[in-house]
Amino acid sequence: MALRLLEFSVPDDEAHGIASALEEQRIHHLWTASTDSEFTAIRVLLDAEEVEAVTDALADRLGHRDECRMVLLPVEATVPRIEEPEDQQTEDEAAGNETEEEARALRISREELYEDLSSGTRLTVSYGVMVALSTVVAAVGLVRNDVAIIIGAMVIAPLLGPNIALSFASTLGDTALARRALTTLAAGFAIAAAVSVVLGIVLEVDPASPEIAARTSATFGNIALALAAGAAGSLAFTTGVPAVLVGVMVAVALLPPLTTAGLLAGEGQWYASFGALLLLVTNIAAINLAAMATFFAQRIRPRAWWEAERAKKARRVTVAAWAVTLAVLAALIALGRVGEV
Repeated sequence: MALRLLEFSVPDDEAHGIASALEEQRIHHLWTASTDSEFTAIRVLLDAEEVEAVTDALADRLGHRDECRMVLLPVEATVPRIEEPEDQQTEDEAAGNETEEEARALRISREELYEDLSSGTRLTVSYGVMVALSTVVAAVGLVRNDVAIIIGAMVIAPLLGPNIALSFASTLGDTALARRALTTLAAGFAIAAAVSVVLGIVLEVDPASPEIAARTSATFGNIALALAAGAAGSLAFTTGVPAVLVGVMVAVALLPPLTTAGLLAGEGQWYASFGALLLLVTNIAAINLAAMATFFAQRIRPRAWWEAERAKKARRVTVAAWAVTLAVLAALIALGRVGEV
């Protein structure tokens, strides 16, 4: 059971009412302390999955005043330990009054998820260097037909985060986050493509090499794998278990097909390069579609109703675009036109 510590300050005349309202929420402990500036500091210890309900209630009451800014901190441990009541689930089910919020899958709060995903959309020099280095590693592994090296490149490459962030932004209708995610993705893909093309010119690339040939065509199995990996990646973020992402990065390959396309383009194998590029697009479309479906199933919504309307429109357009893209690719696979050499 993950715990969080929520801290914020409120004017003294509002502290009692807010503290009383918080006592009605599902929290473990609440502390208040007066300050020297006519404000009361409030600390709340609660489960991670309850943070969103509490912060939404506080935001509705406090608005967006800077002096009432909320800070959320992870809690490693408490002494004495907080034990979850064994009969809690039975009592809730017997009461028969579960709301939609109480019935949603356990996940971290919307705000915490936003910070985690937003950090992966920052376009920095380190990001560009990391993409370039992972492309070199992937290219060496592909040319040498070494699976271990290719897996290492999958783990290094920071391409999955911006994809999941794009899906999250589309779910919330957050155009600013979507724009940052698209910019970071475009830069990452451009760097990887440029590096791989140069390496394709310099290195001897054998299109018949098993690891290269395996990435010059797409199958329905690739679509199923990318859909599963996209759902797993979004779940890894929403449940606050980033260690799972290592397996997701290995399961769905974004960098190897892109590197394969660049290597083959540098070698002059244009048709095979196009097949690898289509495999990359298949993976991207499936990942984003599955991630959006997972976010929607977990009831991740904007807080305000006017934001929800905007998010609904953005979600429809984005889902339609990815679904059409995936349908076209599936049709090409069915016709046997992808990656024929």
